[in-house]
Amino acid sequence: MAEPSPLKRRGLLFVVSSPSGAGKSTISRMLLAADPGIAMSVSATTRPIREGEIDGTHYHFVDDAAFDRLVAEEAFLEWAHVFGRRYGTLQSEVTRAIEAGRDVLLDIDWQGTQQLKQVDPDIVRVFILPPSMDELCRRLSGRGTDSAEVIAARMERAAGEISHWAEYDYVLVNDDADACAAEVGAILVAERLKRERRTGLVDFVRGLTG
Repeated sequence: MAEPSPLKRRGLLFVVSSPSGAGKSTISRMLLAADPGIAMSVSATTRPIREGEIDGTHYHFVDDAAFDRLVAEEAFLEWAHVFGRRYGTLQSEVTRAIEAGRDVLLDIDWQGTQQLKQVDPDIVRVFILPPSMDELCRRLSGRGTDSAEVIAARMERAAGEISHWAEYDYVLVNDDADACAAEVGAILVAERLKRERRTGLVDFVRGLTG
C-alpha cells in the first residue's frame, strides 16, 4: 500500500479581477508562465477576435445565438455583460483542468466573481488596483486599440469596479508588474498550503502517530 501523502489536496479556483487596464491579464500571463500547477480557464465571448488572438486559446469566440444556447444549456459557471459584449466561464473548461489535478485561474470581473461564489465556495479572490486613475488612463491610451470614447467609458466603469474591492480576499496595487506578479504567486502558494485544502494530511498524520 502506498504511503499517504501530505501533499495531496483538492484544487481551487483562483480569481484575478481588476478594472480594464490595471493589469489582470498581464499578471495572469506571468503567473501561468511561472507556475505549471495552474491552468487558465478559456472563457467564451461574443466580442470580435482581435489581431494576434487565437480562437480556443485566448477565448472561445462565439456569436450571440451560440452564447444564448450556452446560457440555456446552463453551460456557464458565470457570465456577464461587459462593454456591450458577453463573457462566460465554461463549466467544461474548469472541470477539465480540475480533473487533471490543476488549479484554475479565472480572469473575470466582479460580476462574475459574485456569481461564482454562489456556485463554488472554495475560491481565492484577488483584486488588482492601479496606482492612480491617471496611470490607468495612460495605460488604456497606450494600448492604441480603443477610441477616445471607449477609453472614457472604461474609465467611467473603472470607478464602479473599484468600489467592489472589499469583496475580495486580497487587494494589491499594480505599480510594478513583476512585483505584483510575485505577490500573486505567493498568495497562490499560501492558499495551497492551507490545512483544509490538504486532503492528504489526515491520513498522513494517522500514519505518523499510528
